[in-house]
Amino acid sequence: MEQQTQKYLKQLIQLSIPAVLAQISSIIMQYIDAAMVGSLGAAATAAIGLVSSTTWLFGGLCVSAATGFSVQVAQLIGAENEREARDVLRQAILCTLLFGLTVSMVGIGISSRLPVWLGGAEEIRRNASRYFLIYACALPAAQMRHTAGSALQCSGDMKVPSRLNIMMCGLDVIFNSLLIFPTRQLSLPGISVTVPGAGMGVTGAALGTALAEAVTAVLMLYAVCFRSKRLRLFGRRQSCAAQVDVPCDETVKDPLQEAFRFRPKCLRTAICLALPMAFEHTIMCGAHIAETRIVAPLGTVSVAANSLAVTAESLCYMPGSGIGTAATTLVGLNIGAGRPEQARRYANLAVSLGAAVMTCTGGMMFLCAPLMFSLLTPDAAIRALGVKVLRIEAFAEPLFAVSIVTAGALRGAGDTLIPSLINLASMWGVRITAASLLAPRLGLVGVWIAMCGELCVRGLMFLVRLLRGKWLDKKIT
Repeated sequence: MEQQTQKYLKQLIQLSIPAVLAQISSIIMQYIDAAMVGSLGAAATAAIGLVSSTTWLFGGLCVSAATGFSVQVAQLIGAENEREARDVLRQAILCTLLFGLTVSMVGIGISSRLPVWLGGAEEIRRNASRYFLIYACALPAAQMRHTAGSALQCSGDMKVPSRLNIMMCGLDVIFNSLLIFPTRQLSLPGISVTVPGAGMGVTGAALGTALAEAVTAVLMLYAVCFRSKRLRLFGRRQSCAAQVDVPCDETVKDPLQEAFRFRPKCLRTAICLALPMAFEHTIMCGAHIAETRIVAPLGTVSVAANSLAVTAESLCYMPGSGIGTAATTLVGLNIGAGRPEQARRYANLAVSLGAAVMTCTGGMMFLCAPLMFSLLTPDAAIRALGVKVLRIEAFAEPLFAVSIVTAGALRGAGDTLIPSLINLASMWGVRITAASLLAPRLGLVGVWIAMCGELCVRGLMFLVRLLRGKWLDKKIT
């Protein structure tokens, strides 16, 4: 039994490492972005921070749409029904592209009024509106990246999407450096180099991210449609797994002729999976937006410190997110293969691993908070406040890990409704209520005390759901 546990843990770690590296590289990109924008001053940082909750909402809706199909892919691959898994992929590309275009139009429509609705100060509204407008225009590309990447991950291929996401981070830094700052002289030992730049400030940060999204989306779609051994829609397949219904090296038919049309069963299943997640993201981001409105009256320094502290903390919890992604894949594959007890063991191991890793990163965050903020902003007032609130959050990281990884495991089994209800009760019943009471008395510190307490409550609720085991009955294929 001990040897089997070690085998499961080894497989979990092997799948987790690429996802964790991709998540960490994404956060490093956010650090660099924040540092670039932070060098422009507190107002520029606050402009992006003001709309960050809304960008999370729209991004979360795109992730939900992709997950509605990718969980089906995982369970079908686990059942060795690759033909139907490819059919689900076709539905995913078509439906999520339409969805991405729709949410993009909504975002473009509200971009001019959004900073006003969020209570932003007059001096940051224009930049905040422009940033969100460009972000909304890039949503179809982001949707395709999520759809293709999650399909690859749920088929068991963690390396390709992770590498492409890491590449996207590098592209974002390059594009941002060219677009945010004006043309400048860079002095190196014995030489002076002219670095070209557009000098677009906050607008350049949005454009740089949008361009990186577009390039990565194209490459991710190419990887899943032309290169994936199990899911490719074009070219020649080389999969020889047992019970694969396409012979080795058989030329793949034109997917437009094969099955590129709407299929009611697939769509119903996707909607049943995606709606609770979309509801969850709406509730969560609605709470973040409400939290933004609580923070906004505290002043520009508080808004900027809050935004940078969220960015700093994400370096701590993204390893848990990567482990949760691996848990989704392993649980989905084992549920699809009719092995619920193995799915349970993978879920328990993933939660234990995530809690251990995030306990360590939480301790590092507490100790390194001054260094982290020194890299993000030159403003002394923002640094002092940011370090204070970030150290409060460090105490919540172990139970935060439990909620993140458990949610990933439950998602692999198709259990998306109960986690959504847990998040609803936790965010609105605990965090927003406590933050609204503490902010007038303790300022931003009170908001983060409320956040720390809520994450602990949420982790305990998810742990109860995991241990009760009812989620094992949620097979959807």
